[in-house]
Amino acid sequence: MRFTCGLIFLFTVLTAAHIVTISAARLDQARNVDDFQALTIEALRKAGTGCDPNECTLEKARVRRDWEKLSNTERKEYITAVNCLWDLPNLNPTFSAAQNYFDEFVAAHVNLTDYIDGTGNFLTWHRYLIHLWEETLRDQCGYSGALPYWNWFKYKDNLWDSPPFDGSVTSLGGDGDFFAHNGSLTGAGQVYLPSGKGGGCVKSGPFANRVINIGPIRPAMQDFVPVMKNQLDYNPRCLRRDLTIAAAARFTDQALFDVLAGNHSSSIAAFQDEFQSPPGTLRLHGAGHFSMCGDASDVFSSLNDPAFYQHHALVNRVYWMWQALHPDLARTIAGTRTIRNTPPSPNATIHDPLDVGVLGEHLPIEDVLDTLGDTPLCYIYE
Repeated sequence: MRFTCGLIFLFTVLTAAHIVTISAARLDQARNVDDFQALTIEALRKAGTGCDPNECTLEKARVRRDWEKLSNTERKEYITAVNCLWDLPNLNPTFSAAQNYFDEFVAAHVNLTDYIDGTGNFLTWHRYLIHLWEETLRDQCGYSGALPYWNWFKYKDNLWDSPPFDGSVTSLGGDGDFFAHNGSLTGAGQVYLPSGKGGGCVKSGPFANRVINIGPIRPAMQDFVPVMKNQLDYNPRCLRRDLTIAAAARFTDQALFDVLAGNHSSSIAAFQDEFQSPPGTLRLHGAGHFSMCGDASDVFSSLNDPAFYQHHALVNRVYWMWQALHPDLARTIAGTRTIRNTPPSPNATIHDPLDVGVLGEHLPIEDVLDTLGDTPLCYIYE
């Protein structure tokens, strides 16, 4: 996807003169993720005001693509970089469980979960996290591409044959071995998901037999015993998955429409509350974790599953779409600084720092509100 200089610029500074919106009638006609993608790019084109060669533009932006759309060579390059990161030494001796660079990302999330999930910084913190993951793969392991995403909607009825999870050498690994268990609980214990065909160790694909070292801490999969002492205790074990169609069934066109153009699109609070899954429900963000289940369903240590980053790249893509389609709201946030305001805390602001531990600079939220802001983000999705 290439754009000429006249088709560029997202909203770097949102003023009344620069806000260009897609009409409500056009949004109402969108039926699926491809329709919303086209409207998003149209909105970004219409927001163009010029061509400063020193700024990030649609022409210059890195393009994040669907895993399925990557060539086998491109997939293998990404996989090689992830394995490289798994083999690099850790950064922070404070977290002794972190045995390698891959673990550092897991440890950072575990250490900060109470301040980055169900909070006003949930969307921006995870946006910044996956940016740091992408940059680390490039800087430390020679990866030349952009972070690919997992298109939830394409294979929701058959995860086992989907390019991310078919277990081939160009996948992100297959299902786990069969492990008899009593399903999984989510939605504050109110949503039951029956067990799938897996639940045990992932033994197919390029990450087969990789050792993970942190957690589980709050596993949703029943009969999956959590680590009992310190959350960051060293606990080497296999990566586990249980691909779950009952969760993937939530990946509907209607669910996407609701957060991008429907009843839950009118504010950032409405968008993110529905998207994250209100208590007692399972919505798009949660459905991604529970479609993989196993380690990916642990709210603290879900990063143990390398497909976490493809899932959250799609989470961020939906947020990117919402921002482009609602530019007057794109720089707003909502929520407090603690998980579901427990314990009670002040409202988050765009000036709050994004604490990512040793992974990178602690930027303010406002610096990552624009993926074409060049501070430091410069990418789009296709």
